[in-house]
Amino acid sequence: MTTSNDLTRYGYRQELARRLRFRDLVAYGLVYMVPIAPMAIFGSVYAGSGGMVALAYAIGVVALVFTAFSYAQMVKAFPMSGSVYNYAGRGISPPVGFLAGWVILLDYVLVPGLLYLVASVAMHATVPAVPVWLWLLGFVAVNTIVNSVGIRMTAVVTRVMLIGELIVLAVFLSVAVWALASGKGRFSWDAFHNAGTFTWSLVAGAVSIAVLSFLGFDGISMLAEETRGGTRQIGRSMAVVLVLAGVLFIAQTWLAAMLVPNPDALLAEGDVNGTAFYDAAAVAGGSWLATVCAVATAIAWGLPNSMVAQVATSRLLYAMARDRQLPAFLAKVSVRRSVPINATLLTGVVSLVLGLYMATRADGITLLSSLINFGAMVAFLVLHVSVVVHHLIRRRSGNWWAHLLMPAVGFAILAFVVVNANIAAQRLGLAWLALGLVVLVGLYATGRRPALSGLAPAQPAGRDLERV
Repeated sequence: MTTSNDLTRYGYRQELARRLRFRDLVAYGLVYMVPIAPMAIFGSVYAGSGGMVALAYAIGVVALVFTAFSYAQMVKAFPMSGSVYNYAGRGISPPVGFLAGWVILLDYVLVPGLLYLVASVAMHATVPAVPVWLWLLGFVAVNTIVNSVGIRMTAVVTRVMLIGELIVLAVFLSVAVWALASGKGRFSWDAFHNAGTFTWSLVAGAVSIAVLSFLGFDGISMLAEETRGGTRQIGRSMAVVLVLAGVLFIAQTWLAAMLVPNPDALLAEGDVNGTAFYDAAAVAGGSWLATVCAVATAIAWGLPNSMVAQVATSRLLYAMARDRQLPAFLAKVSVRRSVPINATLLTGVVSLVLGLYMATRADGITLLSSLINFGAMVAFLVLHVSVVVHHLIRRRSGNWWAHLLMPAVGFAILAFVVVNANIAAQRLGLAWLALGLVVLVGLYATGRRPALSGLAPAQPAGRDLERV
């Protein structure tokens, strides 16, 4: 009997184990997004938004709600790993899918390296006796081992870590509210709107930074081949995760904005040391709260967040490799563990090398953040186009709300953010896309042009996989 999860109709075998439930997906998405993520980049978003940090996150939620809706439409149509790579390739055309996969690789391959680097730098600042490179090595080793054991182990570990993050966030929120009620800081709505600094281009530029905190809800779609209960679970969990995280992001940044000790200096000079949030926490509860928030952020980015990022990256590499658009060895699945073992190990190695290199650059964290955000937002734009082309044009859908209006609004908001993003990120991102075009031409020249099974007269299920 064929079900909505049946991969054989697309020319694939079910090789990954379906062990994840709705609560596992929600935990995975929240851990990937990190409920306390704004603590690490609060100062950058605050300065970039003219103090309207809560507004930047609120716009980010609105923009990505439309994106989550488009994901839900496409995962129902194509219930498999690969995310935008598969949705664009099957919804528009295989070459477009390859380029979408290439662009989102900029996000997925760089994200673990960024997370490890941020966490390692923070832990080194807390424990100077341990060098950055040793923290990096430790984080990468632990996560690679856990992810190699199997997706169930990853789900258990991340759920435990999520509870710890939520406890720390609850402590900060409680202490911050008490501090404001006691007369510390200054109650204000300026974090949502400041007439003296407001411009749409300013806020859009800040949103392009804040989006880093939201990346992760889309990673849930990478687990479509490991989920029980049908594709509906994917869409539901993405929406729930996005809204929950958005509320938490807005609440903590609004409170922190009212507790910043010197807001004028932060606006004028930026957050050079990356301690703006922790300075606000110190105003609220003292040095102990600042230390707790700093250490919790470092551990969250270095272990659970980078752990699930490694999972998402390995699934993207696996999906592209089984379609022969990346080296075939990345499509190998461990029979015992039901995980793409080679893709998992390669992700760990690349993250380690990238993190060690970027640790030697003064602008390493800023550069990685900008590139990741640009790649993700461009991939989201392609996703919205895929919904319109596949459902409205190809399948003649009459659901104009779901298949035209929603993706069109989402596309327009994200396009405005991309246009106002960091100039260096735009240039490097476009250079990466140009390199992808060169690779695509190379694939055609060598007779390996992008082709996805199940679209046309395809090979029998799994034939490509038998070669690896």
